[in-house]
Amino acid sequence: MVTIDQIQLPDFPLLLAPMEDVSDPPFRAVCKVNGADLMYTEFISSEGLIRDAIKSRRKLDIFEAERPVGIQIFGGDEEAMALSAKIVDTVNPDLLDINFGCPVKKVVSKGAGAGVLKDVDLMVRLTKAVVNSTKLPVTVKTRLGWDDNTINIDEVAERLQDVGIKALAIHGRTRCQMYKGVANWEPIARVKNNPRIHIPIFGNGDIDSPQKAVEYKNRYGVDGVMIGRAAIGYPWIFREIKHYIATGQMLAPPTVQERVDVIRRHLYTSVEWKGPVVGINEMRRHYANYLKGLPNIKEFRAKLVTLPDIASIDPVLDEIVTYYGGLELPRPEEYFYAGTCRG
Repeated sequence: MVTIDQIQLPDFPLLLAPMEDVSDPPFRAVCKVNGADLMYTEFISSEGLIRDAIKSRRKLDIFEAERPVGIQIFGGDEEAMALSAKIVDTVNPDLLDINFGCPVKKVVSKGAGAGVLKDVDLMVRLTKAVVNSTKLPVTVKTRLGWDDNTINIDEVAERLQDVGIKALAIHGRTRCQMYKGVANWEPIARVKNNPRIHIPIFGNGDIDSPQKAVEYKNRYGVDGVMIGRAAIGYPWIFREIKHYIATGQMLAPPTVQERVDVIRRHLYTSVEWKGPVVGINEMRRHYANYLKGLPNIKEFRAKLVTLPDIASIDPVLDEIVTYYGGLELPRPEEYFYAGTCRG
């Protein structure tokens, strides 16, 4: 069993990464039912929370069925991070996570996210400010360093543990790599094997199959893995990994019926949470991911992204099930998703 403060997780837990414009409650709901053990919200600007920005406040929404769940914040100002931690306390998540890993320019240019990797002293001060301002266990997600010449994750892990964080998730890339190239897990293993480190260490980056999850578990000895891009349009990856760990066998990929069932669950939850107009509009970007690999799907997808309500979308989903019948699809070989901050 893996423990983050008082939060008890199963052996080798599977974490859903916080992903901007992806990890909202409807998406988290379909990942939870498919085996995600711990999930995080989209990252939330500390400045936005303090300004009472509607979009930032909306991201604080969490639901009992998705626990344990963490709220992730980012920022580069100690006072703002401390105040936002107090705001997060009021909605009672299971933990509070700090984003020191987002590599996108609009975040880094504000001295936040992965931008803080250039100033470890500031990273420590920001973390201490949050730890001292909340009753929640505080965790951190970060990267190896700013670039290949400044990989400082060993120092970062020790110093953040010393100021009170309860777990650390490490993406095996530098900020300069963005999401390109292959993730380097050797430094992650080095942190895990450091005799000074006693908090859980989770690895993140390139986990896109059950085989790779088990390979990295055995090779690098991490306490669990965090999955981001591979879960987009394929939340079944969590159950597939768990099945493979338990049996050594690959679980059959989801049927067309299962794909449509998850689309419906995601759609209905989206409409319930966001309202019919926004819920349906924002769901449109997900159809291609869920239906990827189905031959001649373009015509159906074109309908789904133009229909205005559930009453007209539901028959098209039924058509898809009827049209493809018992067609068996192989699971995706690899996952790519262009966007902002991805796990």
